[in-house]
Amino acid sequence: MTLFDPACRLCPRLATFLDQVIIDHPTYHARPVAPFGDPAARLLIVGLAPGMHGANATGRPFTGDHAGILLYETLHQYGFSNQPEATSVDDGLQLFNCRITNAVKCLPPQNKPTGDEINLCNLFLKQELEVLPENAVVLALGGIAHRAVLKACGEKLSAYKFAHAALHPLNNGLQLLDSYHCSRYNTQTRRLTPEMFQQVFAQARDLIS
Repeated sequence: MTLFDPACRLCPRLATFLDQVIIDHPTYHARPVAPFGDPAARLLIVGLAPGMHGANATGRPFTGDHAGILLYETLHQYGFSNQPEATSVDDGLQLFNCRITNAVKCLPPQNKPTGDEINLCNLFLKQELEVLPENAVVLALGGIAHRAVLKACGEKLSAYKFAHAALHPLNNGLQLLDSYHCSRYNTQTRRLTPEMFQQVFAQARDLIS
């Protein structure tokens, strides 16, 4: 079972794009970004893909970009981490009973992976989900992550509608919990407020307790 391949080049467009990114930004990670956190976690957070100057630069999900600010603050607030900030891979951050991954492990141009790229990377997500303990909670950040989780679980997409704070018990025993993505756009437009995000994490904490 291959949960992650640091040398993956299955998607030609993404691989070629990263080849150019590492030329333009020699200090950046600019490779597939590995999942991060507790290997025995009962909460798996699934984002979309690494950001150019965040995870793609640092090599750790949601580290160094705007989306990570609210995420790591909230994780710390609900006891899932030892500190409220993520700045670099050597900042001492630890996650407790929580792991973070992405539906697509490589930075896509304009932050928009194609359907084929999402589907190719779904193999890794499927294997990540298969090692979760029974009744684990999968928190999908955004509609693309929601659909990627359903596909990885072999579920019918039309049977589970994405909605913020919606909970979907899946046939494999996992619990899919939805949230709007903590992106700069969503937080600045107040589509997602800190209070809304906290509601989701309070729900996740109750589900795994």
